[in-house]
Amino acid sequence: MKGAQLNLDSPDFADEAGRAEPLRYLNLFRLILSGLFLVAGRALQLGGDSPTIFFGSSFAYLAAVLILGFPDAARVLGRSRLITLQVLVDITLLTLIMWASGGYRSGIPILILIALAGAGLVGQGRMVLFYAAYATLAVLLENMFRLLSGRDTVDFFTVGVTCIGFFAIAQVARLLALRALANENLARQRGADLASQLRLNQQIIQDMQDGVLVLGEGGVVRQFNPQAVALLGASLREGLVLGACAPALERELKRRAEQGDSAHSFRADGSGKMLLARFLAAGEANETLVYLEDFDRIHRQIQQVKLAALGRLTASIAHEIRNPLASVYQAAELLLDEKRSEMQARLIRIIGNNAQRIDRLVADVLALGRRDEALPEALPLADFVAEFLDEFALTEGAAGQGVVVSTVPPGIEMAMDRTHLRQILWNLVGNARRHCSGGPAAVKIDAALRDDGRVALDVCDDGPGIPEPLRAQVFEPFFTTHSKGTGLGLYISRELAEANGAVLELCVNVPPARFSPPDPAPLSGAHFRIIGRVKP
Repeated sequence: MKGAQLNLDSPDFADEAGRAEPLRYLNLFRLILSGLFLVAGRALQLGGDSPTIFFGSSFAYLAAVLILGFPDAARVLGRSRLITLQVLVDITLLTLIMWASGGYRSGIPILILIALAGAGLVGQGRMVLFYAAYATLAVLLENMFRLLSGRDTVDFFTVGVTCIGFFAIAQVARLLALRALANENLARQRGADLASQLRLNQQIIQDMQDGVLVLGEGGVVRQFNPQAVALLGASLREGLVLGACAPALERELKRRAEQGDSAHSFRADGSGKMLLARFLAAGEANETLVYLEDFDRIHRQIQQVKLAALGRLTASIAHEIRNPLASVYQAAELLLDEKRSEMQARLIRIIGNNAQRIDRLVADVLALGRRDEALPEALPLADFVAEFLDEFALTEGAAGQGVVVSTVPPGIEMAMDRTHLRQILWNLVGNARRHCSGGPAAVKIDAALRDDGRVALDVCDDGPGIPEPLRAQVFEPFFTTHSKGTGLGLYISRELAEANGAVLELCVNVPPARFSPPDPAPLSGAHFRIIGRVKP
């Protein structure tokens, strides 16, 4: 059939191969025996009663072995028919050789016993009992013909005992063959199950979010999964000493040996990620199993749980907050219309500012519930940023003119939800505008195509930057250094970026990846980068 292939791993093929192997060995025994009859028959004192019958039977035996021993014979005749034909040929020709060699005393019945044992091992079902019956009939008839022809015979009791042995050997061989076949099938099934389990375990290890390493004695790398390479940012190779590729992890391994702790947190040299390493003894060969977890991912999961609880709370009370908030606004406007005193106007401003702050807080929290409603599209960054800056300058008034500039080259696109990208830029540019010097081009927006095919959108300012102790907290919810901030701007921005398949990160000592020639006067303040896809 066209396109058909032989599956060497299938159980049917393995079973056929396992059953054909003993038959080949039996055919080899027949070939050696027939050749021995022809070559050394007279030396073994065989064929003395009738040399012609002996050599004729020996030659016929050799020819039958050669003809029935071809691999195509099983395909043409069928395996069961071939075995039956071979056994009948064995018994018939061995009986003739026994007739020509002096009868029972020639020892040929022992060879018939071996042929029956072989038939019992390779045969199927109860046919082996038929073979034993045929051998019994042949031996008894041979002894009877010798008696009728006046030749030397043995008593029929001795022949009968041998014939009983035929049945016993055939039955025992059959039972042993069945037991061996059952054990073989069981071993094959268990082998297949074990191979399947090994493949499944390997797939699980390959797809794990945690890194896995197996270290031998002296910190030699034995095995590892791809996630371990990604987390460590190192080129791991089997047989390589751990200190040559991941010195920080080696230091934690030595600390574990000294202090006995099973878990340590450290920062990877290659990737710069904060990792949690757990060390476990593996096996009896002084091997160590190392699990690597992304501490930042754990931290994000904790934050997600905290924020989910907060979201459920705020969603239920947002309506209750905004209703009295609207009343506060209305009361402040009514007080403003009366214009009684300067102190009253000041109090009205305080009421209005705090009411606006509460309203922004509620809006920011509710925005988290819309992070999964992203509809990414390929946005031309140059046009989008230009429109955004016009809106930002209009909102900020004259104070925002010339402070924020864009050097985004035309032709670059980013796959983002339009509303989400606007909110992200509003948060980033708003923070940069608040902390910059306020001079011309104090905040710059740049974009560039990366080597990996993605787009980088940078927002930089010339302010004092973010102090090192606070860098790990800038994306935490409700963390802020601004007295009127909600502490949710950067957190929401990162969540919206991830909802669009992008990444928002704080860059430290990383120059903006510009499409145009490098800026002769790069900014030295805070630097945030959005990395996203070109197409949705």
